[in-house]
Amino acid sequence: MRPIVLAMTAALASAASAAHADSTGEYSLTVYSSAQPGQIDTRQLANYGNNLPGYALVRDQRVMRLDAGRSTLRFSDVAARMDPTTVAFESLTDPAGTRVIEQNYQYDLVSGQKLLERFLGETVTVEQTRGTDLDLIVGKLLSAQNGLTLQLQDGSLRTLTSWSGLRFPSLPGGLITKPTLVWDVDAKRAGDHKVRVAYQSSGMTWWADYNATLDERDSCKLDLTAWVTLVNQSGGSFPNAQLKLVAGEVNRAPTPQPVGMMMAKRGMVAEAPMDDGFTESGLFEYHLYTLGRRTDVPDNATKQLELFPAVGSIPCQKELLFTAAPGNRVYWQTPNMDQGYAATQEGTTGAYLLFKNRKEAGLGIPLPAGRVRVNQAAQDGSLEFIGEDLIQHTPRNEELRIKLGNAFDIAGERKQTDFKISTSEKWIEESFEINVRNRKQERATVRVREYLYRWSQWSLLRHSHTPEKRDAQTVDFVLDLPADGESTVKYTVRYSW
Repeated sequence: MRPIVLAMTAALASAASAAHADSTGEYSLTVYSSAQPGQIDTRQLANYGNNLPGYALVRDQRVMRLDAGRSTLRFSDVAARMDPTTVAFESLTDPAGTRVIEQNYQYDLVSGQKLLERFLGETVTVEQTRGTDLDLIVGKLLSAQNGLTLQLQDGSLRTLTSWSGLRFPSLPGGLITKPTLVWDVDAKRAGDHKVRVAYQSSGMTWWADYNATLDERDSCKLDLTAWVTLVNQSGGSFPNAQLKLVAGEVNRAPTPQPVGMMMAKRGMVAEAPMDDGFTESGLFEYHLYTLGRRTDVPDNATKQLELFPAVGSIPCQKELLFTAAPGNRVYWQTPNMDQGYAATQEGTTGAYLLFKNRKEAGLGIPLPAGRVRVNQAAQDGSLEFIGEDLIQHTPRNEELRIKLGNAFDIAGERKQTDFKISTSEKWIEESFEINVRNRKQERATVRVREYLYRWSQWSLLRHSHTPEKRDAQTVDFVLDLPADGESTVKYTVRYSW
């Protein structure tokens, strides 16, 4: 079937106008995100819709006229993806004397196909364009399958496979132009009431992105900026809205429950100001970020906002981590007695950037989970991308560890030099040499990480470098390598059971 162009009559325009009778709302949005860092593909945002990992608590405040006693109140311009079971209504003018007895959520929206279905057996007007002329064909609509079948006024039948427009005499009952809440309200006080409506809607989420610039000229310093990306595919637009973002793992029951109006005020602590941008405060066991100005949040849009002003010269540390031992968590039901297991392996050297989220460094605020992209100035002064990583929600005074990639000029391998086993005395002795080479033109500090994986009980019998025990299965050896130099770690470990 060809696309349908609807030419609405005065009766339809009047019905649409009635649906817009409510005054413009004063909006407040609190957006919750359940997205894991890096989970959302920004190239596919248009395809997420109701599957966006997040939701919003919408608070809409406006003035509406109520009659004394029981009356019907229509509330339009709500998000198409709202959850009607979460709606809470309150008259701020007379909260004690106003109550909702019944609520209906009407979402059977008008469309060309629904109009055709509703007008079967009714008289419609079909427009056909012939050159510069417009023909009008009036008849009873008998079928809308594979074109239109009309019974004309003289009783004859006519089928149409193409047309330029359709005219319907009115808007059928039950069809509306926007999702609408319809309340049966009992009010003691007549007149204008300031009302507030709250509900949850899916189709909204947010996440944080961090951009860092590394400076290694004198010492390791980092400049950091943070941005919030807000996505609205809720089916509703919210002009001039107060915006709040919640960071933290908020549990939701399988069946949503009505939302209390004062939810965002409980558990608040002293706020940390960030100019006219976001202020951070506590909300129960989570963190709330409130934008210091109002902003437009249109439907089917992606919006980016600065989370906090740029912070410069954050002290940092670069770490080069060489690993050649197999996985950091290998568990066995019995001791691993296979002599050939990981006997000889080449290693890789991961390059990491470490810094602390402390007030003394210019930070000291809870950092929402997100992606950290790091750039560094090249010799010609241009900023070049050197790596990125994902961070989880990071509280104040915690350390962030960003993996940037693998070091190009640090090479090495690990080889087994001895292996002894006594099944009667229940022990294994194993010796290794780990050779690490620095092909840089400057000195490098390399941390060699060994995972002691054969059994849970172990002790180092001999070692060429001082070990640092990290946990029950992991030890580090720190090497200070000269330019174009190398070093070899040697150690013997005994496992017993």
